[in-house]
Amino acid sequence: MNTRIRLAAALLIAAATSATMAQDAANLHLRGLAATCANCHGTDGRTTDGSAIPSLVGMPKSYMIMQMKAFKDGSRPATVMHQLSKGFTDQQIDSIATYFAATKR
Repeated sequence: MNTRIRLAAALLIAAATSATMAQDAANLHLRGLAATCANCHGTDGRTTDGSAIPSLVGMPKSYMIMQMKAFKDGSRPATVMHQLSKGFTDQQIDSIATYFAATKR
């Protein structure tokens, strides 16, 4: 009986560790995806004061998705965003928008 309890505990710990590692990997992937915006929109989506380029941090998710889709389909003119947005899938755009909407200003 004691062996069974130890085995169950070890399996439970292994499952929890595995879930934590998977969550960390997903978070790292999301942060990497969001970092693709840093060249123009600043580290963590924060542009400098007075910049013509908008900050992304704290931007409402629905607004960001709408703008990205407009860049992607060409209905919103841009210098480079129409090209960059075409490189993202709808799922990636949703993930990036979720990330920046959840990030504090």
